[in-house]
Amino acid sequence: MSDILDVDLLAFERGSSEQRRAVVDGVRRSLATGFVYTRHDLSEDLLDTTYGMLREFFEMPPEVKQRSVAPGAHGQTGYTGLLVETAASSDHPDWKEMLNWASPIPSGHPLKAKFPTAYPDQVLPEDAVPGITEVLYRFHDTIADLQRRFLRVIAEGIGCHETFFDDMVADGPTLTRAIRYPSMREVPADGHVWAAEHGDINLITALPRATAPGLQVKVGDDWVDAVAPEGQVIINTGIMLERLTNGLIPIGWHRVVAAPGYEGERYSVVQFCHPRPWTVLAPVPSCCTPEHPQRFSAITAADALDEVLYQINLVETARRV
Repeated sequence: MSDILDVDLLAFERGSSEQRRAVVDGVRRSLATGFVYTRHDLSEDLLDTTYGMLREFFEMPPEVKQRSVAPGAHGQTGYTGLLVETAASSDHPDWKEMLNWASPIPSGHPLKAKFPTAYPDQVLPEDAVPGITEVLYRFHDTIADLQRRFLRVIAEGIGCHETFFDDMVADGPTLTRAIRYPSMREVPADGHVWAAEHGDINLITALPRATAPGLQVKVGDDWVDAVAPEGQVIINTGIMLERLTNGLIPIGWHRVVAAPGYEGERYSVVQFCHPRPWTVLAPVPSCCTPEHPQRFSAITAADALDEVLYQINLVETARRV
């Protein structure tokens, strides 16, 4: 299976039983690549406003952006500059700068008390771009709801009740990340790698829009361009979902590359859907059979995330490279 398919989340939610089954089947087949495109009901006005304010932030002088750095947050909120995050498969930092945020939870919440690194106090550039905080929180919550809804399709596809993931992701440390890939002059004939090959740690990731091509998906030994049809969202799978499904849904391996001859910059905003940190990631029974015995041992979501944050060079006190 080498094709990324496009499906209709709204048909799953509002359609007949036959339409629901067709969406579930399409998602299962497409996720053999780790990727799928889906129709959605996101507000184009909200997307336009969010991307416009983020561009305004990224175009500011470095000293202004540095005011939004959050020391000790391990990249879970605030600004991260160029050449910091490093794919686990590489020793060369990625050519990207980022702004990260999530929805705050109450200070007395047991999740925040037990997992402070996963729930840092949010740092956003409100002083530099007035009004951006409200817009970014609204954007985050809207995409998080879309991902929760899409997980219901995946739940049915693996033989679970459609609400299987609902409680798992409630108040989870889902992270939204705006990324600016800088323009590169004299791009070599084989392209310039902005972000090296990697798989996301979380359950699923949503990419509502990018301002230029560059995302590539690894299918077998080949790299395939991933460009969603107009008005669709890209969804890809992460390490945690692979563990929960006993490998039946693989990791969506990908990279970001500036094509030969392309010298412009690229903006994208992605959201990583995370389960609550105390979630035990163990293969669900429906994904374990005599023909497909259990491959993965259990690990908590918190421990899995901590390991990857170290591998990708975001732990300030323990840089891997």
